[in-house]
Amino acid sequence: METKINKKEADVLNKLVEINHDRTEGYRRAAEETDQADIKSLFNRLAGKSSEFSSELGSRVSSLGEKPEEGTSASGKVYRAWMDVKSALTSKDRKAILSSCEFGEDVALSAYRDALEDKDLTSESRVLIERQMSVIKSAHDEIKTLRDTAKA
Repeated sequence: METKINKKEADVLNKLVEINHDRTEGYRRAAEETDQADIKSLFNRLAGKSSEFSSELGSRVSSLGEKPEEGTSASGKVYRAWMDVKSALTSKDRKAILSSCEFGEDVALSAYRDALEDKDLTSESRVLIERQMSVIKSAHDEIKTLRDTAKA
């Protein structure tokens, strides 16, 4: 029975691993594409934090006896959100870039909220998810503030 519960918990955590892989990749691309120093720095910082989160979640998955996800998602809302970022970067429109990043963070926050609704999570996983979600919420708010002060 514990193996089945571990598998369910690992599945929940692996969805967040995948989202953080998407965030890492999205922010790395965004940092490479923009020539705006302040948001380049922000994107690099957020890419690093997302990579850190993937590692933490992956370690937790491993501790449950399961294999952590390794790649990014090939479909779904998160992937589409980061494609919007890439499109916005092409136009070099600061407000559009930040709006797309904010949407990506909205999707990530939604996934974290969904994960916290799972009844099979242990307290250790729940604390990890809540801590990471708090940091993502702060990143979201920082991006939103920058977006709100950006000129179109």
